[in-house]
Amino acid sequence: MSRVAITGIGAVTPLGNDAPTTWQALAEGRSGVGPLRTFDASTMPVRIAGQVRDFAPDTAGPARERRHLSRAALFAAAAAREALRDAGEWEATGPYRRGVAVAGTVGRPELQELVDMSHQLESSGCRDLYRQAPVDVLRRNQNLGTRAVAGAAGARGPMLSLSTACAGAAHAIGEAYRAIQDGDAALMVAGGFDALTTWMDVVGFSLLGALTDRWNDRPERASRPFDADRSGFVLGEGAVFAVLEGWDTAVARGARIHAELVGYGSTLNAYRITDSPPDGGGAIAAMRDALAESGLGPDGIDYVVAHGTSTPGNDLSETVAIKEVFREHAHDLLVSSPKSMTGHLTSAAAGVNLVAALGAIREGVVPPTVNLDHPDPRLDLDYVPNRARARQVRAALVNAFAFGGTNACFVVRAPGHEPQPSPAQEES
Repeated sequence: MSRVAITGIGAVTPLGNDAPTTWQALAEGRSGVGPLRTFDASTMPVRIAGQVRDFAPDTAGPARERRHLSRAALFAAAAAREALRDAGEWEATGPYRRGVAVAGTVGRPELQELVDMSHQLESSGCRDLYRQAPVDVLRRNQNLGTRAVAGAAGARGPMLSLSTACAGAAHAIGEAYRAIQDGDAALMVAGGFDALTTWMDVVGFSLLGALTDRWNDRPERASRPFDADRSGFVLGEGAVFAVLEGWDTAVARGARIHAELVGYGSTLNAYRITDSPPDGGGAIAAMRDALAESGLGPDGIDYVVAHGTSTPGNDLSETVAIKEVFREHAHDLLVSSPKSMTGHLTSAAAGVNLVAALGAIREGVVPPTVNLDHPDPRLDLDYVPNRARARQVRAALVNAFAFGGTNACFVVRAPGHEPQPSPAQEES
């Protein structure tokens, strides 16, 4: 199968409106969590989120291409365009050899839209509902964001639009990897976008008991993966996209290669809708599959970019899974969670994890897990508490686990770092 290079990365996150700014904040351990600004949350039990600030819509493309896009889809278009610029002169790859794999938000009406519809029904019946602008329906369509990404790339090849919640971006990146490996495309733009920071999302996740409500007065302290005082996750928003292409094509055109994507695994827990299984469940199998395909043994991974949501169950389950997969090497790993700084970007979350992995490989710095002040005695791995750590990262494993029990993991390694075969492999 074809080798796959990552040649471009773009991001719009609570930490910054491009990938370099996002990486710098991750490396410095700065939080992007603050008061909710998308609606009046003053009477809500949860009044904080990781939100994008000072976003310029024109970075998402010309006005005529933006007019039907939702807030989240605008983030997607901007991040994809940045990734394509970062990839350099990729246009020689024909349009039918370019594709996209996009994990998108679940579109739904805003509260005010529902109120307006209710008033219309009460006053004049269903007839007036047809006065709703068609653009309102389009803005809630996940595929409009995917189309915007494809348009930025001039892509007419494979188009995958995925909806696997918090594992979405990892699935999109993994399936783009497969498309290139299998020869279905020469270049893929892959990632995810989301903005679950509306009234309805905050109410829904609050009713599930998934969000922390203890830190409204100190939002930067709220997301606490692996800490004994963790009490739920923090909603976030944004988009991250990468450009993937065949290794030989990237080398031939002189592209800067951020990393090589070398392994991917995807499984289902079949446990509960929201909870992670205490024994690690399908996460173990997904990590093992990604490692097996990479050709790296457990000691070939230096950094695990954790899903690390800051919920009691997930962080315990992920720790159990990592220890089961890496065994005696588990305590030599560095493990950290970008969600401690961004909140949970749901469909885009694994994209932020990729930014962390690429930065660690490039600069030899592993971002911290901030707010890890009170170690949980059950969680005994090295989670890089509060300050970044200098470490050569030859290869990193990226984890993503989602509601519904779906798991996706992938492995990236430094360009030019190829493990030497063991004597037994050489003899065979």
